[in-house]
Amino acid sequence: MAVGLEANAVFNTQTHYWSTLTLGELEMESQKQVIERLRAAFRAGMTVPLRFRLIQLEALLSLLEDNEAQILEAMHKDLRKPKFEAVISEIDLVANELRYTICNLEAWLQPSYVGKNLATKLDDCFVRREPLGVVLIIGAWNYPLQLILAPLIGAIAAGNCAVLKPSEISQATERLLSELIPKYLSQECFAVICGGAEETKLLLQNRFDHIFYTGSQAVARNILQAAAVHLTPVTLELGGKCPCLIYGHIDIKTAAKRLVWAKFFNAGQSCVAPDYVLCTAEMRDTLIPMLIDALQSFYGPQIQESPDYGRIVTDRHWNRLMELLGKSQGKVVIGGDGVKEDKYIAPTVTVDLLESDALMQEEIFGPILPIITVESLEQGIRFINEREKPLALYVFSDQSEVVNTVLEQTTSGGFCSNDGIVHMTLPGLPFGGVGASGMGSYHGRWGFETFSHRRACMLRGWGLERIGALRYPPYQESNLGWLRWATQLKKKGWGECNVL
Repeated sequence: MAVGLEANAVFNTQTHYWSTLTLGELEMESQKQVIERLRAAFRAGMTVPLRFRLIQLEALLSLLEDNEAQILEAMHKDLRKPKFEAVISEIDLVANELRYTICNLEAWLQPSYVGKNLATKLDDCFVRREPLGVVLIIGAWNYPLQLILAPLIGAIAAGNCAVLKPSEISQATERLLSELIPKYLSQECFAVICGGAEETKLLLQNRFDHIFYTGSQAVARNILQAAAVHLTPVTLELGGKCPCLIYGHIDIKTAAKRLVWAKFFNAGQSCVAPDYVLCTAEMRDTLIPMLIDALQSFYGPQIQESPDYGRIVTDRHWNRLMELLGKSQGKVVIGGDGVKEDKYIAPTVTVDLLESDALMQEEIFGPILPIITVESLEQGIRFINEREKPLALYVFSDQSEVVNTVLEQTTSGGFCSNDGIVHMTLPGLPFGGVGASGMGSYHGRWGFETFSHRRACMLRGWGLERIGALRYPPYQESNLGWLRWATQLKKKGWGECNVL
């Protein structure tokens, strides 16, 4: 049910009846009705049975399989996204997450038993995963299908009801999701709410049991403020400037291809795209011709005419990127041109930048790659650590000691050596940020855990009361000694010493 669209329709056809209410009041009322409907379904226990969860997950998989052509068409309208990129990064990535979750969900739902001490020897002590309730998932425009449906998989698997808020910037995909979700998923338990910033602001005034947001750091601050009113837990998948440190011996030709692919995939509009490169001046001079060769082999001599190269999502985003490039004091060595009418910006590489350059002050989120020179591995690591912790960090080197040094001396949401982006495609790895690049994680079991409450359970009987009675008043020094002995960790292997 696309509530935002429905509210507008009611307002337009019954203007006189609603003349005392603002559109915002109407929107909020509709949102509240939807959330109350979902909450009633959750309280009735509809989403709890394993069978229900599996049926919904399988229905979501059918949505992808039945509507691939429509999905590809919508993404081409929104981002001129090539079929190849849309299939691997949106449709197949989500489908693989679904299959992985369907295969493992029953095992994930089993209680996790914990170690016990002498005082709890006869008790059942375990962790039980329970759904949170009604959750809100706010997606982003750069991967408009993946960034809504991938977290939804975790929400469904954990047994929640969910409100989905796709990005209004990717309009075609937003419209398609609002049509398809009610056809495939339970309308009592899942809803799509469409609209822009104002509708999102109103939506956040409602109480949810969890909010999952993908987007910018600026909006994330507003999300946190709204969540604080209801003490709602939040997962934030943000971004930042993901560095790529190239050092030591490498297969330069292969490295250039992987770097070009990772950076200019989706026209650079990826939160995990390499945002800038750190390397020595000698490496830079060797790398640039290889980047040119890779670009030509990927997209041909006329990149704007290539069907395999995407577009910037809106004129506003195009303007921002070209303004950043215009403010930069760096030297453009590849690309630099753009055509606003086509929302096209050529794959661009700049060199000779200062740390204070405009391109180094914020996440670029487009097809512009600055190269910063460093004289040593230590200087490169220091450069990374002096900035906010990135969502992803890449290091290119044939030397394992270089890779391990960077891994051990830096922090990032994810880490990948000798490639870019591919680490986020594996369901077994958590995907999420740290610090300014986000909080919380998802994908595979990590999404299931994000949308679950881990309930600590102890089922006690009436046995061992002689030990239990040691805690009762009137307190005696001898009882305290015995009680401490019965509950303390024993010395044999401190980590598991309390396991009987």
